[in-house]
Amino acid sequence: MLDKFFQFSARKTDLNTEIMAGMTTFMTMAYILFVNPSILGAAGMDKNAVLLATALGAGIVTIMMGLFVNYPIALAPGMGLNAFYAFTVVIGMGVPWQTALGAVFISGLIFILLTATRIRQLLVEAMPASLKSAITVGIGLFITIIGLKLSGIMSIRLSLIPPTLEKIVAGHGNGTPLSFETIIEMGQLADKHVLLAVFGLIFIGVLMARNVKGSMLIGILVTTIMGIFMGLVTVPAGFSPVAMPDFSRNAFFELDIMGAIHMGLLTIIFTFTFVELFDTMGTLVGTATKAGLMDKDGKFPGIGKAMAVDATGVSLGALLGTSTITAFVESAAGVGAGGRTGFSAIVCGVLFMLALFFTPIVGLIPDAATAPALIIVGALMLDGVRNIDFNDFTESLPAFLTIVMMPFTYSIANGISAGLVFYPLLKLITGRGREVHWVVYVLALLVISRFVFLSE
Repeated sequence: MLDKFFQFSARKTDLNTEIMAGMTTFMTMAYILFVNPSILGAAGMDKNAVLLATALGAGIVTIMMGLFVNYPIALAPGMGLNAFYAFTVVIGMGVPWQTALGAVFISGLIFILLTATRIRQLLVEAMPASLKSAITVGIGLFITIIGLKLSGIMSIRLSLIPPTLEKIVAGHGNGTPLSFETIIEMGQLADKHVLLAVFGLIFIGVLMARNVKGSMLIGILVTTIMGIFMGLVTVPAGFSPVAMPDFSRNAFFELDIMGAIHMGLLTIIFTFTFVELFDTMGTLVGTATKAGLMDKDGKFPGIGKAMAVDATGVSLGALLGTSTITAFVESAAGVGAGGRTGFSAIVCGVLFMLALFFTPIVGLIPDAATAPALIIVGALMLDGVRNIDFNDFTESLPAFLTIVMMPFTYSIANGISAGLVFYPLLKLITGRGREVHWVVYVLALLVISRFVFLSE
């Protein structure tokens, strides 16, 4: 029965292979169970609540992908989007996390609408390949800065500067007597927490270089154990790694949808939708291709349903209390282990559910253990830079601005905006305007309108 439903024979696989593939995928992406609570916790959310939302959301949506689409693709709260949610929206803009969740929920509804009307596919086709790659690379650098800051390897220092320098630093004069200058510098490398993070970075790097499955998960756990021996992590008396999930500390249905609407968070909703749009498409197509799911016409049967499940997961994650749930590129690890059907996704989803019973371990994980994983993820996301044509300045400059504006302005939205404006502008001025899809011109006008009419 399983063979017929999941098409084991047709896809040249079997039950044991699918089980192993599902376990492999889980091992490569289980780090999100530790990293996501750390990132969203920095935004004031309860770490236990985020862990529940992460495990439940990843488990439910991944099982949906396997059951309804029969794709070997796993989903969980996405790296980059969780950083944008926590550090740009909540911390940077001062938006309450409940309101930010409302914005995520709305972006999910927009996603469902875009998928049902096939506009989502049109947007993906219209976006220049160089900008798609640049967005991924820029988010990688953004995540890297967060990892370096959390690890203590990098320090961001605020210092008072005279009013005469205000226009240079802040870009405008508002009459205030003092201003702040942000200086990025090396942290205190002699600090034990920093040394622990450096150890974790080296350890995970070695495992990755040796192609060890579950490198980041193993690295996080080993670094935590090292922290215990160094006296930096305290294990409470009577500690047990296994316990019933604490559902009394949750963020279920805590989102503030009306607050997101009343605050006019159009740019935030747009960014959530935009980044997720291309991130998911690339992951779905890339993983499906590697799994050999492309038909003779070059199309992917079920890709529409896969997008629908992904879109549903965005809003579901917000209801549970986490940032955007998206397809994980780590699914390719399971495909590499032989996964060809949705059964491997179901196995991965079930393992996420079982992870709820190991929540006490998450409480021990220090920032020094999760920060190296963020840095490594940032390094992995730089791979897309090879897809940018640096011999064509109309391609390379918009891509460059997209990449550097994200970490340097501490905003994913600013990076995307820069790319969307400069790409059609350079093409148009150099007489190559016809190379740009009309949709990109519309997006550029929307971005310009946002800065003209919505900026404070």
